[in-house]
Amino acid sequence: MNPLVTSAADHQRGVGATLLSVNVNKVALLRNTRHLGIPSVVRAATLCLEAGADGITVHPRPDERHIRAQDVHDLARLLRAWPQAEYNIEGNPFHNLMAFVRDVRPQQVTFVPDSEGQFTSDHGWDLAADGERLRPLIAEAHSFGARVSLFMDADPAAMALARAVGADRVELYTEPYAAAHGTPRQAEQLAAFAAAAQAALAAGLGVNAGHDLNQPNLVDFLRAVPGVQEVSIGHALIADALETGLPETVRAYQRCIRQAHQARPA
Repeated sequence: MNPLVTSAADHQRGVGATLLSVNVNKVALLRNTRHLGIPSVVRAATLCLEAGADGITVHPRPDERHIRAQDVHDLARLLRAWPQAEYNIEGNPFHNLMAFVRDVRPQQVTFVPDSEGQFTSDHGWDLAADGERLRPLIAEAHSFGARVSLFMDADPAAMALARAVGADRVELYTEPYAAAHGTPRQAEQLAAFAAAAQAALAAGLGVNAGHDLNQPNLVDFLRAVPGVQEVSIGHALIADALETGLPETVRAYQRCIRQAHQARPA
């Protein structure tokens, strides 16, 4: 059994801390500006894992603007040497994602409703429109041993629908919270995300979170939102690493996670 896989019920009982998965897309984006092969995505992932990251995330888009198909396979080989860590591949299952699921068989796949040319992920699934199309693809991912997480807005009413189509987890799209952090709307956003997480847990789903989470806003989020099993952080973490280096940055994010859990009531 993968020691990183804990159930929604475990988190409702307070068992287990939030795991940190580092998204290395921005390392690949920088590398792709030249033809020298640097910085190395595999080396960056190795440094993150050595520093205590719990997993690695990639989001290979069809145009390969950052992560390329070869990176997905190279990282899969790397992670075989890190059985305690988890590989999470994100993407739109109606585009190029399922080929990677079949070939690589990661521990987790996150279905994201991006268009092919979309600048960055900016909304969750509309399951009333897409749920039935997603259902067989979720089942296929399960057949390869992958946990399936759906990228979702903080809408409590949608959580039961996510479970009904077969998802194991949801990844809450956190940009609205990040944009409100430090403003009068912060409490409102935290309440909305807490309600969505509670609804997900009640539906039997695990809860992940990601998009624009960073060191200043992560502690407040994890203190307020129950049962978050994993955060996937890329842009801010890589930006911080330009100043402090990847190993120290990973350790800093893990300190934020520990601080949040230590501050929560038992």
